[in-house]
Amino acid sequence: MAKTQKELAFLREICLAEDWTKRFTDLIDKHFEFSDDENLLYINAGTGNHVFALREKINENTAIFATCEDEDTLVIARDKAIAVKSDVDFSTLRFEGDSFDTVIADASFVRPNNFQDFIDDTLRVAKVGGQVGILTVSAGSFGEVFSLLWEVLFNEDLGEHGAAAEQMVAEIPTVSRVKEMAAAAGLVNIKMYTANEIFEFENGQAFVDSPLVANFLMPTWLETLSEEENERVTKSLAALVDNEDGTMSFRFSVKATLVAGEKG
Repeated sequence: MAKTQKELAFLREICLAEDWTKRFTDLIDKHFEFSDDENLLYINAGTGNHVFALREKINENTAIFATCEDEDTLVIARDKAIAVKSDVDFSTLRFEGDSFDTVIADASFVRPNNFQDFIDDTLRVAKVGGQVGILTVSAGSFGEVFSLLWEVLFNEDLGEHGAAAEQMVAEIPTVSRVKEMAAAAGLVNIKMYTANEIFEFENGQAFVDSPLVANFLMPTWLETLSEEENERVTKSLAALVDNEDGTMSFRFSVKATLVAGEKG
């Protein structure tokens, strides 16, 4: 049964902050330099862990604003801000253009066909000359999963959905394509950073039952299927993972990518 938005928000806090989000935000910590700006905006800050950490590092005179992916995630982030006595301003406003000296944006769960619009809107709120950093998934991710998923779809006589899955893989942009999209949105002095992140599971059942896969990845991968078909494919995928890997654990890789630069 699909989780409610409130349940997904709690899973984001409990399970995804370390298992998924931190793998991307580590790229910011390693490669992004912050100056003594007047203000900073963090788009898609999740439940706030990374923006709270940045608050501790950045000049106290820099005003920090953050947006969350949905209302339930926002509630958790605001409660945490109160608990840790942080002055990060979690907002629901649609900010005006050319408003922020620095903009950080997490697009790791933004669908590829929405990525250009996301980049455009991120650049829109940055001031000319302002720093921008956008986190995303790039091509080469999930290959170990999709090769098995296609096989399951055909084994379950759902081959027509294989084309949809193949299209989804094809839409994940390469690093060079991410750079092109950022440049088209107006980013200059672009630098690209990547990290190959490995996700490991004890067996097939642990893989399909993990909160990351079951609640955030699989619903997108199998969105064209009915509930009954979804259950069949998920069960068969777990079995195929075990058949392929035997007693070994199952791994898949994600190419975490940071595109950084300035608004031209």
